[in-house]
Amino acid sequence: MEMFSFYNVENLFLPDPKPVHQLDPTKSGLKNWDESRYRNKLFKISHVFQLMKEENGVLPFLIGLSEVSGRKVLEDLVEMEPFNSEYGIVHYNSMDERKVDVAMLYHKNKVEIIDSETITFFFEILNKNTENYDTTRDVLFSKVKYKGAVINVFIAHLPSKREKDVNKPKRDFILNEIRERILKIVNFDKEHVILCGDFNENPDDENLVNVLYDNDREKVLVNPFQDLFYTRNYSTFHYKDGLLYDQIILSKSFFDNDVLKFQNAQIFNSEKISSRTRNFEGRPFRTYAGTRYLGGYSDHFPVFVKFEETKT
Repeated sequence: MEMFSFYNVENLFLPDPKPVHQLDPTKSGLKNWDESRYRNKLFKISHVFQLMKEENGVLPFLIGLSEVSGRKVLEDLVEMEPFNSEYGIVHYNSMDERKVDVAMLYHKNKVEIIDSETITFFFEILNKNTENYDTTRDVLFSKVKYKGAVINVFIAHLPSKREKDVNKPKRDFILNEIRERILKIVNFDKEHVILCGDFNENPDDENLVNVLYDNDREKVLVNPFQDLFYTRNYSTFHYKDGLLYDQIILSKSFFDNDVLKFQNAQIFNSEKISSRTRNFEGRPFRTYAGTRYLGGYSDHFPVFVKFEETKT
């Protein structure tokens, strides 16, 4: 059995330098983000994967991450148990205004990286007499080899829903561009595809339904998180609303008898990483609530899919 996981880790930044003045802005944007809190955050994230290993018997061979800031935080993470420096890193600095990126960790004894790149998007700022452009988080693309099978992995953290969803056109554009790339891979290269991330949309939203189909409305991708959403399983929350923004979408080839065959999809919502407060029972135990430090894991649960190995 093998696993693929995605986890929005909620603002994994290096510790902030001590500000000269108390009201000076910090690099992270977090309140009192010091060495102690940073080390606790690393421990908490690594502990999530230790728990995942204990419950499933194996660590994911590929891990997509979002809300990481820079490569150093990833280097510090993979040195810890249960990774023990056995995992490599695929990461590029993006032009995101908050300096948060997506990244991928891979088991170096199982996975070979063939190629990787970022897919960067620029959006013209409207209603302003300026030539400036707005940027967002890159989509990370990696082509990897696992036991002879080529897998194309797209990791995304799409623009958030805010201010009456002003970012929806950006999400529409990004997902359409990724869909066009996926269609070429599936139709011409005949290779596996995994599209994962924090999409800031639920599985039943129009964008994430359309991405599953080609131009003739033939299904080319399968989203196993649709069924979880319909049965009220959530990876994050906004006020009273349960959301399943974190998803892993697979090409249909993973459902055939190949090197890796899809078994099931899950949200890793263990009680050990859930809130201890009665009012927020069943929700992720987060690191911050606004500016208030809670010392938890993340405001998202990780998600993962299990595969059966059909060839050795």
